[in-house]
Amino acid sequence: MSAPLDLIVLGAGPAGAAAAIKARELGLSVAVIDEASEAGGQVYRAPSAGLASTPTDAERVKGDELRAKLANSGAILHANQRVWSLTAGFSVIAIGPNGPLTLEAPNLIVAAGAVERHVAVSGWTLPGVIGLAGATILLKSHGVLPGRRVVVAGSGPLLLLVASKILTAGGEVAAVVDAAPRAGWLSRLGAMAARPDLVAKGAGWLLQLLKARVPIHSGAAIRAIHGTDRVASVEIGPVDADWAPTRGTARTIEADAVCLGFGLLPSTEVTRLLGARHSYEPELGGWVPEVSASLETSVPGLFVAGDGGGVRGADAAPLSGELAAIGVARRLGRGGDLEREAVTVAARWRRSARFGAAMSALATPPPGAAAMIVAEATVCRCESLTRVTLDTAIAAGAKTLADLKATTRCGMGPCGGRVCGEAAAMLIGAATGLSREAIGQPSARPPLRPVPLAAVTGDFAYDDLPIPAPAPL
Repeated sequence: MSAPLDLIVLGAGPAGAAAAIKARELGLSVAVIDEASEAGGQVYRAPSAGLASTPTDAERVKGDELRAKLANSGAILHANQRVWSLTAGFSVIAIGPNGPLTLEAPNLIVAAGAVERHVAVSGWTLPGVIGLAGATILLKSHGVLPGRRVVVAGSGPLLLLVASKILTAGGEVAAVVDAAPRAGWLSRLGAMAARPDLVAKGAGWLLQLLKARVPIHSGAAIRAIHGTDRVASVEIGPVDADWAPTRGTARTIEADAVCLGFGLLPSTEVTRLLGARHSYEPELGGWVPEVSASLETSVPGLFVAGDGGGVRGADAAPLSGELAAIGVARRLGRGGDLEREAVTVAARWRRSARFGAAMSALATPPPGAAAMIVAEATVCRCESLTRVTLDTAIAAGAKTLADLKATTRCGMGPCGGRVCGEAAAMLIGAATGLSREAIGQPSARPPLRPVPLAAVTGDFAYDDLPIPAPAPL
């Protein structure tokens, strides 16, 4: 067990790294823990060791700069560590290549990022179907195309980003299919105006697609993904304003891969496990921890930064990390008078966050998207549960995610509800009319991630086990 610190930062992405760097500038002793081998998170993910190390784009350059700043900050980075349990106060328990690791500190900044939101369309379990965020990992970290001819579908700005990266890497994009209507994008122009630089970046992606003559279908969604042992074709069709499929003409597109995603969900397992209060904020991606102006949750000493506190985008994330670090320093009475700096950073964060939140809202499916999930579609992959099975349980009285878990085991597999939880909640809402708040959140319990049994039981030698005396005859 390591010595206590002033601060533990959970996550070394843009928010976590910025928090650690700022905390060190303010004189705090800091440890950062991350599951990846290097800092950067999903946005600034480092390429695999076997790939060429020459930076090729702006994101790679920013990532390298971030990693260098963190390395020179004096913060201790514990990489390749899977956090599986935490306790109040705070103790962080992880498992890595060298065995168990426990860190302790009176303050914790959770910068756990976000996870992909999945809608279980027909055929989504076929080999060749990959999430939008997963596709960016393949392309950035491994230099691997998701397929030779790819359909990019779902909702939100990640569609344009992934399609652009596929083209840049030499792949073919058969179509981009966006469930959001064009009017949805136009309605966000006010928020977009706050960041013309990011608008220009998105326009560049779109221009690249138009030059490559990539068909872009707005107000449309995948009806079914067809194939036997892998993706062979994709059937798409129009959806209404609530994203429910309509009777319009469907079309079939030949493809060998599908990149599919419907925005991001804040990763709140840690804050839920530690008992922080949460509220449902659809424009921020879903359930988010309630925080103060300094990003401290209802649990004293527990702060949140980045998309784990609400999906606001990569540009807002570092500013939230700085703001949380300032909050920790003020809580400890360190760093001098930081009120003016906190106000300045908070104002910059809010400006950047407005753009990111608008993009998140564009990607968030409305209730009608539940109609995309056909009866035979597998919703919970870990437990092989179809919509029919879940609908039957809902009709029998399951009205919350906890009810559904108890009656069907939905969410009890290795993913812990991260993949199936939102789709299951959509089905409950569609059948009962209950609000998302009433349907509730998945429960968070250790282990938060699958870990070797030895991480939980500890190590022992059979020869050292005490043998009780035999019972008297």
